[in-house]
Order: sequence, then C-alpha cells, then structure tokens
Amino acid sequence: MTRRIALALLAASALVLSGCSSAANVRPSVVVTTNILGDVVSELVGDEADVLVLMPPNADPHSFEISAQEAARIGRADLLVTNGLGLEEGLQSHVDAAVSDGVDTIAAGDLVDVIAYDDESGGGAPDPHFWTDPARMLDVVDGLGERLAAIDGIDADTVEANTAAYRGEIEQLETSMADAFAAIPRERRALVTNHHVFGYLAERFDFTVVGAVIPSGTTLAAPSASDLASLSAALRETGVTAIFADSSQPDRLAQVIAEEAGRDVRVIPLFTESLTAPGEGAATYLEMMRANTDLLVDGLAP
Repeated sequence: MTRRIALALLAASALVLSGCSSAANVRPSVVVTTNILGDVVSELVGDEADVLVLMPPNADPHSFEISAQEAARIGRADLLVTNGLGLEEGLQSHVDAAVSDGVDTIAAGDLVDVIAYDDESGGGAPDPHFWTDPARMLDVVDGLGERLAAIDGIDADTVEANTAAYRGEIEQLETSMADAFAAIPRERRALVTNHHVFGYLAERFDFTVVGAVIPSGTTLAAPSASDLASLSAALRETGVTAIFADSSQPDRLAQVIAEEAGRDVRVIPLFTESLTAPGEGAATYLEMMRANTDLLVDGLAP
C-alpha cells in the first residue's frame, strides 16, 4: 500500500512539473491586423513571441474579414497591433471589442505625424497609408520595438538589437528611394492611382498627386461619372503617362480612364496596401517598397 501511495505521489509530482514546464514554454502572443505591420513586428520580435497576422497576402485592408477562431485569438493576445486611422474598416468591431475587454493595444497610426486627405477625397479625415514614407516607418519601428520589449516573457535585449538592425535597413531603403527618384524630372513627378494611397510618399519625395480613379482613401468608395470625366481631363492637361493601380485590385476602371485620356497612358500595377505571398514580388515591407520604387521610376522617368 505504501509503495502504491509513493508511486501515485511521484506521478502527481511529474504531472505538476510537466504542467509548470509547459506553462514556462508558452511564448507571448502578438496579434497584428495588417500584413505590412505583421512583417515589421516579426522582424522586431523574432522568435521571442508567436505572431498571428490576421490579414492574408493580396488582401484589401479596408474589407478583409476574420474567422471566429482568429477573433478569439485577439482576446487572448498579450499585445494587439493595429494600423489605426480607419484603415481596417472590416475589422473595427473586433478591435473595439478587444480594447473594451482590456487587451493591450497599440495603433501604429498613433506613432506618426499624420497627414489628412483634402476635403474632396476624404473630408479631411486622417490618411492611414503612412507606410509609403519610410521615414515615418522609423517612428513606427521605434514605438513598436519599445512596446514589444516590455511584454513579459520577451527578452528585451533581443528586441532592441532587432529593432536597431531593422532601423538600419529602413534608413538604407529611404536613401535608395531618394536616389532612384532623382532620375524623375520634377515636372514628371505626377501620381495617378486607383485610390489615394501615396500622400505620404508624395510629401516625402516631392511628388504631386494629380488624382485617383476612386477619389477616396478607401477602396469601399465608388467613383461617379463626373469623377471619372474629371480625372480623364486632368490626365490630358497634365500630360501624365501612367496610372498606378493596386496589384490586388481590379484595374478595369483604370484601363477605361487610360483609354478615355486620348493618349498613350499605361496602367502599371503596384503593391500598395498588401504584401504578397513569397515569390510574388512583395513578400516583405522592404521588398514591396523596393519593387514600387522601381515601378514608379519605370513609369515616370523619361
């Protein structure tokens, strides 16, 4: 009887120790709404946390939806990272619920100097597409790195080292973009896009935004016939030779505008709001920005 009791106690002790070990091996959880920020967070945190990115490759950040299981993961996250500034329109109710439930949340849009749409394209609302400016992304990296390093169970020194290394890569990106854009004469630095996504890039690198096929900051809006006619006229007046359309969005309207402009106008796909799957040209933030730089220079340089 004594031997049986001893064996039972040993078994119970083993279970307790196993449970403690399992609990100790559970890594912190970080949930990120968009895949662009998901890539940045993964670069900063490395193997120190489990990172769940809600937005799939080639998706529209304004309208993508999530599963019930993913929604539940948000509620259990040690940190929820969002873009903010109204970008994740289809996800906002989940974000609001997480904040109400006390989930630690950080909006990258709160870390940058925000510009606003003009009254015609967005009624003065904040523009959420700050990632097109690498200098602003440095502020995002700094802010996210600080919050990630403060999570219990994450090695702060590792995150700080990763942050410093990634900062260096973004600084090199900004320099290479400026050098590449120097090949575009000032009078040809005119941007027409499928919707308003390049306000920050235009401000940083001295471009002019002529207009957008969808004269709004969201893909959920729809252009009127007069909007399309006005844009066609603007293309003719300014001599714009390219319309840059998001590679993950239909470009039918952009093609129509190009044809109605009555001159040789190309429609060039860019990676503006979503990363791609690996091997498709824009699997990381850095790869996306380098690809877009090459495409902009190809479309606008003499």
